[in-house]
Amino acid sequence: MILLVHEDREYLRARGDTLETDLGVLEIPEDAEPGETYETHLGEPFAVRELRGPDLFNHLDRTGAPMMPRDIGLIIGHTGIAAGDRVLDAGTGTGILSAYLGRVGANVATYERDPEFADVARSNMETAGVTEHVDVRVGDLSEEVDTLVAEEERFDVLTLDTEDAPDVAARADELLVDGGYLVAYVPFVEGTRAVVEAVRESLGDAETFETVQRRMDFDERGSRPSTAGVGHTGYLVFARA
Repeated sequence: MILLVHEDREYLRARGDTLETDLGVLEIPEDAEPGETYETHLGEPFAVRELRGPDLFNHLDRTGAPMMPRDIGLIIGHTGIAAGDRVLDAGTGTGILSAYLGRVGANVATYERDPEFADVARSNMETAGVTEHVDVRVGDLSEEVDTLVAEEERFDVLTLDTEDAPDVAARADELLVDGGYLVAYVPFVEGTRAVVEAVRESLGDAETFETVQRRMDFDERGSRPSTAGVGHTGYLVFARA
């Protein structure tokens, strides 16, 4: 998949597809490469771009509110997730986190309870080009822990974005390799405290952060943080085995 860009418009398409807009019709070449520009039959230019992480956030099919790039950045930064790492994830949703981790080369097993959501996530993994790295499974991870432990599966990172995160966090020591990380993304303070208490029983102490980001506005009147947009997204709990 590639992005076709005209000024402030972006369209996600496959090579060989036909793009039809009010700017004209564009037959996308099979060999279209990033950096090239093609014109519609009306002479309107579209530049070709390769998909990057933020493009996935903007264009993948959604089944709910996806994790924000800033939260994903903190997860990668605080855990050092890298190529070859094994990641166990609960709460696939749209699959934004799994797609980002797959693109850095981590091998992700992600659990989604809703079969229809899982199908959308699998399609998104194809769009992101990470099917060889991301395995979308239908199920509840809290019900699969016994099986994973019995099979002696161990992971470098455990990421949780589910209501039952405390239940899985309580058994994190059985799922992580020595030195591995647990990360829980939690929208509410009450759930965050429950995760922290569970982590203290299984791994020990935890670090918790509220993720807040403000865009800056610069105009002729002056410079200030924007009054628009979402500042707070959630809480991130980190702990190490």
